[in-house]
Amino acid sequence: MLRIIDARTGEPAAAAPARRGLTRVEAHASGSEPTDLRVLLVADLLVRALEIGGTPVWALLTGGHRQAELRARAAALGIRPFEDSQDVGAGLGEAQVVHVAAEGGPAPDGLRIAVAPVRPDPPGLIRLVGPSGPFGSLGSSDASVRPGPADPLGPSGLPDPSGEARPADEAGPSDAAGPADPAAVRLALFARHHSVGVRLDEAALGEARITLARWRAAVARWARRPSRPVPDDVRARLRDAWEDDLDVRGVLDVLRRVESDPELPDGARFETYAHADRLLGLDLTRDLGSS
Repeated sequence: MLRIIDARTGEPAAAAPARRGLTRVEAHASGSEPTDLRVLLVADLLVRALEIGGTPVWALLTGGHRQAELRARAAALGIRPFEDSQDVGAGLGEAQVVHVAAEGGPAPDGLRIAVAPVRPDPPGLIRLVGPSGPFGSLGSSDASVRPGPADPLGPSGLPDPSGEARPADEAGPSDAAGPADPAAVRLALFARHHSVGVRLDEAALGEARITLARWRAAVARWARRPSRPVPDDVRARLRDAWEDDLDVRGVLDVLRRVESDPELPDGARFETYAHADRLLGLDLTRDLGSS
């Protein structure tokens, strides 16, 4: 069962009703800053996790100003559309309501996920690519960023192509040069749990781009081998991770182990990555048939 940490109490709570009734996920974003975008990304993760578990979901966005800009940036980042909450009323049969809001931000009483701030460093570093090409950069956030716990994977939390952590000062500016692949921005944000603030710099984005390219190439290569089911223990580890307060870092750790496990057939690796991507939304199968 998917459980989240309720920001009001600090205690775990079920994110879905016991009888799988409709769950309303309401994202609260007051602007279009990077932290607002992270709020929508976490809400998108929650919606995906609930749907994978068979729970019907109603996704709503409650916001303030610059909604059109926020929606455009969210779409570029691969976040699925949220309905405008101003056009709907309460009491439409939902069995559960989960609010997703920035840490310390306003939200109605009820089950709540608090999202820590994100800050590009330097401001304007993240230039997203939409369907028609680059369309702008994300500004900086004035919110302070809380340091995370010691990270054995390195500053960004992502492995380099050799599978080992790479220090930030070894990821040069060329790694993140040019407009960012939205999936790489997603992956860089996933490197920290949503309860921990994140600073996105050139090293973090560069490592995310390298990891994403490696995984996409591997998935395309594995797809040419006979298909094999996702091993039961791997499927269980993936589900245990994302059902534990949306621990996407745990999901990424499982994928790294699958990538390097010499006992797993390539067909099982492919199916594992395709299965996990239903949650991650990184378009890991994009390069199928490209070579």
